[in-house]
Amino acid sequence: MTINRRKFIKGSVVAAGGLLLPSSFAGCRSNDRVRTYDLVIYGGTSAGIVAAVQASRLGLSVVIIEPSNHLGGLTTGGLGRTDVGRADAIGGMAMEFYRRIRKYYDSEARWVHEPKGVQEGQDAMFSFEPHAAMWVYQEMLDEESIPVFKGERLVLNNSGVDKRQNRIEGILTESGNVYKGRVFIDATYEGDLLAMAGVSYHVGREANSVYDETLNGVQKIRTHNHIFPGFVDPYIVEGNPSSGILPGVHNEDPGREFEGDHRVQAYCFRMCLTDVPENRVPFEKPVGYDEIEYELLFRNFEAGEDRIPWLPGMMPNRKTDTNNRWGFSTNKIGVNYDYPDGSYARRTSIIKEQESYQKGLMWTLANHPRVPIDIREEVSRWGLTTDEFPETDGWPPQIYVREARRMIGEYVMTENDCRRVRIARDPVGLGSYQMDSHNVQRYITNMGCVQNEGNIEVSPRGPYAISYRSIVPKKSECENLLVPVCISSSHIAFGSIRMEPVFMVLGQSAAIAAAKSINDGIGLHDINYSELKVQLENNDQRVDVDTELFPAFPADREMPEQRIIFVSEPRPAKSCIVRPENM
Repeated sequence: MTINRRKFIKGSVVAAGGLLLPSSFAGCRSNDRVRTYDLVIYGGTSAGIVAAVQASRLGLSVVIIEPSNHLGGLTTGGLGRTDVGRADAIGGMAMEFYRRIRKYYDSEARWVHEPKGVQEGQDAMFSFEPHAAMWVYQEMLDEESIPVFKGERLVLNNSGVDKRQNRIEGILTESGNVYKGRVFIDATYEGDLLAMAGVSYHVGREANSVYDETLNGVQKIRTHNHIFPGFVDPYIVEGNPSSGILPGVHNEDPGREFEGDHRVQAYCFRMCLTDVPENRVPFEKPVGYDEIEYELLFRNFEAGEDRIPWLPGMMPNRKTDTNNRWGFSTNKIGVNYDYPDGSYARRTSIIKEQESYQKGLMWTLANHPRVPIDIREEVSRWGLTTDEFPETDGWPPQIYVREARRMIGEYVMTENDCRRVRIARDPVGLGSYQMDSHNVQRYITNMGCVQNEGNIEVSPRGPYAISYRSIVPKKSECENLLVPVCISSSHIAFGSIRMEPVFMVLGQSAAIAAAKSINDGIGLHDINYSELKVQLENNDQRVDVDTELFPAFPADREMPEQRIIFVSEPRPAKSCIVRPENM
């Protein structure tokens, strides 16, 4: 038996090419270390939980294996103000979850720090506290008695997956446990199972030319939100390149316009903050704090920026889902390039670096004398909560992995699908949120100033279809794996697909397909779509797009100039706007 060693190449396609793995795992022959199920789900994210519950309801034996000690992914990890898009594009168990959230908040007892705030006449609720989401998910899992194993990390090498021909037989975790199944689902944000199974994937941005897109690749001109509007010097000693470059800025070619690269959009933690004094913990200066990390922040204020660099979306009980905003904020741009293909140790170091940076940023905004006094006073009113994430002292246990690996499957979702220029013939769910990429890099322009690049926000102007073939690998690579999170899509299309409700939708559809495959005794690639669609609709999934109500809209290939938006005077005398003539 031949074992082909895969190489993980940043910014490139990783091809499977007939990977064969050992038929049994060394050291794991004892039956007490082997568990067998119809469906094995790796990843206790929203997609994984919904898939497990749906599979159990359809009569399958199912297990969730979660590599961390946190269950529910971002939905329970701080992202409580849901990126919905169009609510009428959400169906099935995803909408069931949001209806359960609404029911959870029906009780007056749930409203501790403010009066009851549910809106009458609505049966779903899309804003919730992290612990409320955890309560609902646990209730759903308990109803089906689904086993969940936390802290079970897949072995990240060729011995981690027992694959015979193009079928996964079982997976091995670092603890020595083996999980065998008839069908597998990779519901992780990272796509570790698909990668270890030898499935093709991509990391980074594709060139626009690859899929005939306009919003992919390097976008120095089109990036006009969340930038440095004023002229901010990148050097340690202003005006002196020989003094060195400030932290957070790279001194490398940012790439030609529309070219692909290895870079991925920035991550952050979605902090749950409150301004309720009895529930608030003031921001603390982290160990190892170095104010030079925030020199760009100070210079940005001095160049005329007058806005607080955060987006605190309100949730119940005076809590926030806090997101990145403006030029220098909670995203530590560029620190995460190694994350998708990184070892567990490398990922941990990236997570710790992001955490230290973000904690230091909050302390700086609340306390540093170079921050405008009105901003310090406002930020100081807020802090981490005492009643969320107590096991991590109020800090979110889940980093926001906005994008990592993306499978290259039977069908690749692209910008043209989001625009409904192309409509898949086999939809298993709908997306509707804007094509949204956070910034990807921070570089030095030809004008000698700092600028961010990679932020794109373009609405699809309605729902679009997500293909069944985009959640299955190529048949020649693996015929019993479904991937509802790291789906087959381009970078910019994934920017719309990557929302938690969509992951729930695709997780449910994946489970229905898995059940049909097992019950009918056929491969995932041989499922009759017409029959699958009936089952999807019987489970309240929404898959059809009304093209009369939401017609296609081709891309406007003319590039708009960057625009600078300030909320008040003074405007900076010197700006750092990237236009074709100063690229």
